[in-house]
Amino acid sequence: MAKGTNKAILLGNVGKDPEIRSTASGMIVASFSFATADRQKDGSGNWTDKTEWHNLVAFNRTAEVVRDYVKKGTQLFIEGKIQTRSWDDKESAQKKYRTKILINELTLLGGRQGGENSGSSYGSSGNHSRGNTGGFGQSRSAASEEYTYADQGITDDDIPF
Repeated sequence: MAKGTNKAILLGNVGKDPEIRSTASGMIVASFSFATADRQKDGSGNWTDKTEWHNLVAFNRTAEVVRDYVKKGTQLFIEGKIQTRSWDDKESAQKKYRTKILINELTLLGGRQGGENSGSSYGSSGNHSRGNTGGFGQSRSAASEEYTYADQGITDDDIPF
């Protein structure tokens, strides 16, 4: 069978404070709920938000970052893979399913207490990058933007956000 791709990319907010635990071998595991929102028009033309909830799990260094920096409401950019487990419920004899996102990369978004408004990325391989990584949550001064793109005629009106 050919190799497939299993990649989830999410941008949203943490639903409640993460649960942190350690395995018998000492590996740190962080679990938390995560909300993403999609805006759609209903039948009468009004915009409505639809929230989708996800279960996320982080391991090792990424779990340490979650423990130290993530709490309810934190905005994150997540890259990971989808994993579904199934089991037979002993009480009802029904097959049950639980789907989780295993985090490979985590980027903290939004402002930091008393700091600049930049994102920080953490990966399952222990990689850490801070500052202008070209991702979400990055900010630059307007003066540097004008200087960088001055010869291309791009103005603030050209930026979609």
